[in-house]
Amino acid sequence: MSTEPATRGPRLAPLAAHLWDEGAVAMLRGRVASADRYLSGGADAPRLPNVLGILGHHPRLAAAWLGYNGVLLDGPALDPRLRELLILRVAWRTRSQYEWIQHARIGRSVGLSNAHLEALAEDGQSVAWTPLERLLLDAADQLLTAHRIDDATWDGLAARLDARQLLEAVFVVGSYLCLAMVFGSAGLELDPDMDPASAPPLPGMEE
Repeated sequence: MSTEPATRGPRLAPLAAHLWDEGAVAMLRGRVASADRYLSGGADAPRLPNVLGILGHHPRLAAAWLGYNGVLLDGPALDPRLRELLILRVAWRTRSQYEWIQHARIGRSVGLSNAHLEALAEDGQSVAWTPLERLLLDAADQLLTAHRIDDATWDGLAARLDARQLLEAVFVVGSYLCLAMVFGSAGLELDPDMDPASAPPLPGMEE
């Protein structure tokens, strides 16, 4: 599996907030919480996250993507804890360091523990997953490997989730696989406040 480059630097550098044109600024303000602070230009303005800086190169695509991804994050049918399990499995399997560290933080905020993160990073058997959690992890692995959930896993999920939640689970895996491909291909670097030691290391990034 490929990894995000650790030493070469970004292939596509994030676009700093002061370089965004008016259309791009309007796009962000309509779709991202705290955007006014990011783009205010004030001395106390927080640094624009690298992921948003990358999207700033293509405002029209970014507007559509952020609106769509907001459905998965801000008004989900799937429980956020289950969503984060899926995202973290994708991040681990794709070796996406930015996604892994970012969603380890988010995962902890919705009830995942260090033991859960370590289990996701190992064989997945070292914690007592619920039947639904185990099915979702199996589904993520099947989607990443065969691009299809098998019949037994689908039937198990369908017995526990409604149609919206089933669809959302597949879209979460596909969406964060897409982001992992963008991050890895662009050489997205960690934000300064993202600590690699805050989550189990990805293979090849132990140091």
